Amino acid sequence: MERSKKKVQLWKKAVFHFLLCFVMGFFTGIAPMGKSSMHVFSNRGMTPEVSPEPVEMSVQKLNESSFAQTSVEVALPMHFDQEVAEEDQEKTESDTSPERLIIIVTPTSAKDQLRELLLSKLANTLKLVPPPLLWIVVEQQSESSQVSEVLRKTGVMYRHLVFAENFNNLEAEMDYQKNVALNHMEHHKLSGIVHFAGLSNVYDLSFFSEIRKIEVFGTWPMALVSANRKRVTIEGPVCNSAEVIGWHLKRKNNNNATEEDTKSPLHISSFAFNSSILWDPERWGRPSSVQDTSQNSIKFVEKEVLEGETDLKGIPAEGCSRIMLWNLHVPIKPMGD
Repeated sequence: MERSKKKVQLWKKAVFHFLLCFVMGFFTGIAPMGKSSMHVFSNRGMTPEVSPEPVEMSVQKLNESSFAQTSVEVALPMHFDQEVAEEDQEKTESDTSPERLIIIVTPTSAKDQLRELLLSKLANTLKLVPPPLLWIVVEQQSESSQVSEVLRKTGVMYRHLVFAENFNNLEAEMDYQKNVALNHMEHHKLSGIVHFAGLSNVYDLSFFSEIRKIEVFGTWPMALVSANRKRVTIEGPVCNSAEVIGWHLKRKNNNNATEEDTKSPLHISSFAFNSSILWDPERWGRPSSVQDTSQNSIKFVEKEVLEGETDLKGIPAEGCSRIMLWNLHVPIKPMGD
């Protein structure tokens, strides 16, 4: 009897364990698989249909949500809000203050067979300059529309000025074109920093942010590179910090005085100025601001730059020994040669 009772108890225990394991296995099988189980299977070589997001993404989202739902109380001095408001106002004013307009003047000649190509090259540089920037291109009136077509495709804000006068001397024509541009600024009272950019100029882009800092006159050294000679000539100011104390000048023959000796020692691309000197007579001491096409505005500007010792600043202000502008001298070959 005792043996039969023990057998019955063992049988009951076996049935109980069997049913318990069956129930646990059943519910485990029908339960949905979580992310943790997905990672377990993937670690064993099983690839899920959709790859999980990177851990960094989920952590970042978690941190953002937890920070958004967490409020932190900090004790601040009573004048803190006022200081923050003043700082925010100063930042807003500095951020919203408009940048100074840069006015680029480029005279061109129909005799230059590379004119359209060099215009496109310069336009590609100017497109990289943060606005506002105005490009004034001057040429002699002609039946050709090549310059206009190039300018329309540049994406740069420009004004295209033409004139009807004829010139046999190329240098005289270039000076006349500069005066046409300056008279246009004077007539329309364009306010900005004026720079004469030759078609062969090559720029460091930081140059344009530097000339925006000019108040009255600014000057800098530039490298003149000759296409036919293996040498580089430096022209421009000699500075002590931002103070101009001298000039790199061309050598002149004192025994034979020529027309070259009467020219300004400044390269036309080695300085910039505030355009208000052209149309603000009270500030600059000019007799009249009324446009006079007979006046030689470019000579006036060059004279003011050389004589304006107190208003003339070297660029960059840390010391104007850094070269930010190169001019490649390419002789102009007439069309058809």
